[in-house]
Amino acid sequence: MDNLEQLIANYQPTKQTAELVSRMKIVLFVGISGAGKDTIKSQLLKTSDCLDLITCTTRAPRTNDGVPEVEGRAYYFIDKPTAIDMIESRQYAEVSLVHGEINGSSIDELRRLLALDKIALADIDVQGLAKYKKLSESIISIFILPPDYTTWLQRLKSRYSTSEAFEAAWPKRRASAIRELTQALGVSYYHFVINDEIDRAVRIVDEIARRDEIFHRKDDEARLRARDLLAAIQMSS
Repeated sequence: MDNLEQLIANYQPTKQTAELVSRMKIVLFVGISGAGKDTIKSQLLKTSDCLDLITCTTRAPRTNDGVPEVEGRAYYFIDKPTAIDMIESRQYAEVSLVHGEINGSSIDELRRLLALDKIALADIDVQGLAKYKKLSESIISIFILPPDYTTWLQRLKSRYSTSEAFEAAWPKRRASAIRELTQALGVSYYHFVINDEIDRAVRIVDEIARRDEIFHRKDDEARLRARDLLAAIQMSS
C-alpha cells in the first residue's frame, strides 16, 4: 500500500492532458455522503447539453436503493493491476486513493466527451477536484450541502438497513465529512449549494454551470451554512 500511495501522490498528468482539460467545459460535484449530489447530477443529465464524465474505480459495484450499479454508467469498474498500469502509462487526468481504492478520470473518457462538445458532469472527491483545478482554473467546482445536520443524519441513516450497520459505518462517514468540508472551506473556488429542495437545488446548480466562475452573495450565505454544518458534525460523537 505504501508504494501505491507514493505512486499516486507523485502522479503527474501530461502537458497534453492539461491542454485537453482546458478545452472542455467541466462541472465537478463534491458533497458529503447523503447530501444528494447524485440526484442533482442525474436531473441535470436529462438536459441535452450535459453528459456524464464517467470515472474509473477499483471498488466493486454497489446496489443503491435496490438498484445495482451498471458498468459504464455509474463507473468503469477495473481491477487494481489495470489501474496501476494506467498510472504508470499516464492515462489518467487525475487519480486518487480513496478508502484503499483507486479512483480517477481517464484521458480516453475526456476525449470522448470533448468530441461530443457537451458540458461534462462528474461526481468526484475533494482530492480529485483539487487535482483538476491544477490542470485548469476553468473547472467549475460545486459542493452540495444538506440543509442542516439533523436532516443529513436522517438521510445517512436511511441508507442502512439496520441501526447496527449505520453505527458501524458512522465513524468513517463522520471523519470523511469533516475532512471534505474542512478542505472545501479552505479554498475559494467552491460554489456551495444547499440541497433543501431538489428542484431549487438543480436550478441553482444549472445557473452556476452556465455563468462560469461568477460568485454571488448566495454563495457566501451557503458557505456560512457549510461552516455551521462542519461545526455540528465536529461536536457530534
